[in-house]
Amino acid sequence: MADLDLVFGDDGPLADTIPGYRMRTQQLEMAQAIEAAIKQGTQLVAEAGTGTGKTFAYLIPALLSGGKVIVSTGTKTLQDQLFNRDLPAVRDALKVPVTVSMLKGRANYVCHFHLQRAQNEGRFLSRDDAQYIHKIVAFAEHSSTGDKAELVDVPESATIWPSVTSTRDNCMGQECVFYKECFVMEARKRALAADVVVVNHHLFFADVMLRDEGVAELLPSANTVIFDEAHQLPEVAGLFFGEDVSTTLVMDLARDAHAEFITTAKDCLALPEATAALEKAVRDFRLIFAYEGTRLPVQKALAIKGFDDAYANIQNKLGELNAVLETQAERDPALENCYQRGLALAEQLQRWHAAENSNLVRWVEVFTQSVQLHATPLSIAEGFGKQLNAQPRSWIFTSATLAVKSDFSHYLAQMGLEQAETGYWSSPFDYAHQALLYVPKGMPEPNSSAYTASVAAAALPVLQASRGRAFVLCTSLRAMREVHAMLKEAFSVNGMEYPLLLQGDSSRTELLERFRKLGNAVLVGSQSFWEGVDVRGEALSAVIIDKLPFAPPDDPVLAARIDKMNAEGRNAFMEYQLPYAVITLKQGAGRLIRDEQDRGVLMICDPRLVDKPYGKRIWQSLPPFKRTRQQADVDAFFAEPDPV
Repeated sequence: MADLDLVFGDDGPLADTIPGYRMRTQQLEMAQAIEAAIKQGTQLVAEAGTGTGKTFAYLIPALLSGGKVIVSTGTKTLQDQLFNRDLPAVRDALKVPVTVSMLKGRANYVCHFHLQRAQNEGRFLSRDDAQYIHKIVAFAEHSSTGDKAELVDVPESATIWPSVTSTRDNCMGQECVFYKECFVMEARKRALAADVVVVNHHLFFADVMLRDEGVAELLPSANTVIFDEAHQLPEVAGLFFGEDVSTTLVMDLARDAHAEFITTAKDCLALPEATAALEKAVRDFRLIFAYEGTRLPVQKALAIKGFDDAYANIQNKLGELNAVLETQAERDPALENCYQRGLALAEQLQRWHAAENSNLVRWVEVFTQSVQLHATPLSIAEGFGKQLNAQPRSWIFTSATLAVKSDFSHYLAQMGLEQAETGYWSSPFDYAHQALLYVPKGMPEPNSSAYTASVAAAALPVLQASRGRAFVLCTSLRAMREVHAMLKEAFSVNGMEYPLLLQGDSSRTELLERFRKLGNAVLVGSQSFWEGVDVRGEALSAVIIDKLPFAPPDDPVLAARIDKMNAEGRNAFMEYQLPYAVITLKQGAGRLIRDEQDRGVLMICDPRLVDKPYGKRIWQSLPPFKRTRQQADVDAFFAEPDPV
């Protein structure tokens, strides 16, 4: 391996090839710790504050190690950035002959089989889809990857995509007539042959943990696995170690079976009758729930009038469809696929209702068109621990937010990381001069009915002082909408002409683009804007947070975890709820200062930060801001001239 001091030094290859590069002590120390973990095949959990340069800190020792490396990121956006920008920059600087590949979930690749079927059927949900199909056909003919992210002419939100991509359920595998041209299989072949493979957390857990076909071969050959944005892992892993089933899957089966009636089994008149009956049963089941966006513990769901009958009706109608599919399965691989999916869904529905696994918490989530039946593990530590110890390799977990102060015990316990080393590197930014933490006086208790109005009122003079240029981050969608409405009225009354943007009015990407261009906007958002958002410069000069982000106490999984911990004689608040809130708050606060030139005010409206004994533990976990409770200090901060 090359000497990292030389690589990261002021006269090294990074300084020679990367514009604006300069050596940071924290970055070098982190890279050295990762290099040691890779050499020794150990586990390392590393927190690196904003501005440390953690991406290069893990990529450089990984590329110099000579082994096979899997890098898993939090989102597909980060995946694209890593593959298209960061990895090529590091590889060129180091002049190392490593091959690099990117692998996404199969829903990101055009499927030749489903594209042809959608084209032949010609049934589209909108006029736009009818136009998009021609662009997708042309793209599939000329693309080397089939990755829909490369087809910028068709929006990612277009309703055509599910019709022209495959799922793990409706993929025909080797039976498919297009198997040799399959974009998913080509991507997997490239990944198997590459030295460095970039995946995302959902794909890692879906395909590796469940030992799905294809990608399972990647992990045994990997010497090192690196998780960036590793704070997201407990939640993502929980999805895949659980046993979930959605009415969407049942509806998809009915529609696919009906499509096979049209193309392959026109003489089987029982098939359309069975699919129509199943679709009606699914719709009837959705109608017993009043609201979308609802998360119900299983006891409440089961108590809803008509739940048992509607659930049994889906099972019965699915059984009837399966009986018809059994008689047709031999006619065509697609019909056989539908039959096998039907049997699997019947088993999943039965297993969810039977609730035989006591380590799984059952709950129900209601969406506009569908119902998701969840069975989520109380702990992922055991399941993930098995992966860690399956065979020798190094595991690196890194993020800007993993610790409470510099204590990693909450994260280590969640992930089952009993053998891990830890490393903590603070941000190189000068927070004492660049930023101010403001907690206003006189705020009511966060659970009072007047609280949201008080947040809007307290935020107003800060927004005047900052001349707009702010994020207002709320802990719930309801609070977000209320704060937005109150600010809109207050802006009008006070003659404040700052553009006011609201999460949901358009996509996150479009909103951020508008926010940056406007330069004086106020964006009111919720969960989508707490992390993974990078706005540098004066356009974002204030971040206002309404409440400490404790997980909602009515969350079914959280409630079950709290009960279990308290029953074991542990303190669920200090061991679980508080660390969760700290890590989430650090993410939101991290939106403010993104480089050495940024200046700004972080306003946290919640009086518990000052009034409660645990408040000190929270603010001590944040970067070392200068602190105040006076609006006058905020005014003075923004009155100072920006450094040239």
